[in-house]
Amino acid sequence: MEKRRVGIVGFGSLGQYLYHALQDSKDEYEIAFVWNRSAEKMRGIVPPELILNDLKSCHSRSPHIIIEVAHPSISAEYGPLFLQSADFLIGSPTALADDEVMKRIKGACTGHALYVPVGALWGGHDIQRMADRGTLKGLKITMKKHPSMLKLAGSLHDKLQQVKDAPTLLYEGPVRDLCPLAPSNVNTMAAASIMAHNLGFDQVIGCLVADPSLNCHVIEVEVRGPGSLDNHFSVQTVRSNPAAPGAVTGKQTHISFLSSLLAAQSRGPGIHLC
Repeated sequence: MEKRRVGIVGFGSLGQYLYHALQDSKDEYEIAFVWNRSAEKMRGIVPPELILNDLKSCHSRSPHIIIEVAHPSISAEYGPLFLQSADFLIGSPTALADDEVMKRIKGACTGHALYVPVGALWGGHDIQRMADRGTLKGLKITMKKHPSMLKLAGSLHDKLQQVKDAPTLLYEGPVRDLCPLAPSNVNTMAAASIMAHNLGFDQVIGCLVADPSLNCHVIEVEVRGPGSLDNHFSVQTVRSNPAAPGAVTGKQTHISFLSSLLAAQSRGPGIHLC
């Protein structure tokens, strides 16, 4: 059986984890290329022949799937190009909160698949099934993290600087408006907004809390289904994922991401959850 060739875009902690995991699965997978904004970070780890210097030439390495674990701006700029020659697993779905980016990437899914990993979202497939049937009436995602784990921009960056000892609510509102302010921290919310396609980025509510007492990432999912305001279907889950100080991605998310990569195949053109 032909090995599945994987291109890795981004060589931070998650990219390195995936690289080593795939190296240990050589019977089924092989590395087509590895790209990182700073090539120096790969030297001594990635063989020179696997280092890709220019993403515009990604097709020359004949990948079957390209996985982006770098930054939303990379998916926004190169996502349609990736899809011309391979399936694409988007590790920064916050990029899709931009309508124009979503249109361009969705329009490029004619010959290959766009895969959206569930990542840290518990119950993602159930949310998608409810959205498919039109029974998903409301969805709220609350993420609680230590301030050192947050990389924020704009007004949220200013709010973060004021956090002292107590948990602080930084944002509550539509996920679409939050994504550009916390592009590396709210990919779980973005993935939920894609799965909850009948609500989308404008109706899925995101809540971001900075809590200095935490040594983990906490994600609370609140689902509302059919019924009256006082008596309706509901599900609430709480996921606590240990994370080192300053880590953007928790330990279990690395494992979940690898599982998503291994599942991302044989689905055909279009957008798929994995």
